[in-house]
Amino acid sequence: MAPEIILLADLIHGQEADFFALLSAKEELSTKDGKPYFRVTFRDAGREVSFPIWGDTTWATVCREKWTVGEFFKLRAQYRETNYGPQLEIRKIRAVNEEDVAEGFDPAMCLPASRYDPQEMFDAMCDLVKQSVENQPLADFTLAMLEKHHEILLTLPAAKFNHHARASGYLEHVLSVSRTAAFLAEKYAELYPDMQPPLDKGLIVAGAVLHDIGKIRELETTPTGAEYTAAGSLIGHILQGRDMVRELAVEYPLDEETLLRLEHIIVSHQRLPEWGSPKPPMFPEALIIHYADDLDAKLEMMVAALADDATDGPLTSSRNALHQRIYRGSGVEEKD
Repeated sequence: MAPEIILLADLIHGQEADFFALLSAKEELSTKDGKPYFRVTFRDAGREVSFPIWGDTTWATVCREKWTVGEFFKLRAQYRETNYGPQLEIRKIRAVNEEDVAEGFDPAMCLPASRYDPQEMFDAMCDLVKQSVENQPLADFTLAMLEKHHEILLTLPAAKFNHHARASGYLEHVLSVSRTAAFLAEKYAELYPDMQPPLDKGLIVAGAVLHDIGKIRELETTPTGAEYTAAGSLIGHILQGRDMVRELAVEYPLDEETLLRLEHIIVSHQRLPEWGSPKPPMFPEALIIHYADDLDAKLEMMVAALADDATDGPLTSSRNALHQRIYRGSGVEEKD
């Protein structure tokens, strides 16, 4: 009797089951001794598993000849958690066919997605702009940019790897950054009432909402997730974001000072040249947006590392997006 079909994300250590998964990566590699093998990655919306297919096993030939990245498969496999991360011991595997739809297959089940409704996040971001940006031309400009790209923003990931790399991840990240930036704007406006010029909350919110807008041109959504466009690889999202702001300013003019500051927020939001910014933040509003953005991305990475790490004890491994060990606590029990 065939095992029941469940989600890859729901498998527990030692369990064998049938499930659907996307082949999201396949690399042909060699061991230190020169023996060839493949490293493959299968995933669904809730879990990604990377493991080797050794060259002397029965799956090596079919992996080489028939497993294509971006295709969906039905697998029967045993799931194991090891010191090398999650692993699959494949028993059977074939490409998904039309009959699998009746058993519950849907391509969307294999793509990670935000926990939050994308239209609700979009509406919340528009509301934040309307409530916080008193400079009406700047508010109109920001809302026009959002509306112009409404459809793509509903599904766009925030990145290919590391943080918010899931459907609607862009909205999740940018809304979070914008809310944090708005909070910090109010906090520091009260703390420094004599700052000259006064802290501009409207500029902070507009800048936070638009800081990553160039990712619309940097990334495209594919069956395997976000991929870089040619322009994304050659130019990146920072310069393209500035281009998009300048292009829209022809239709929705801003005064020279506001446009200059908005452009600077976009080009400086990653702060360091090695992270892609040609200039560091050079006024308070830009500094607030940089740290709100950096905090949101880094905290997402840390939370993911804590959730995904399969090692025992109070510290995780350093095999994560932050490339560091993370402390769980001295009272954490070892896993079975």
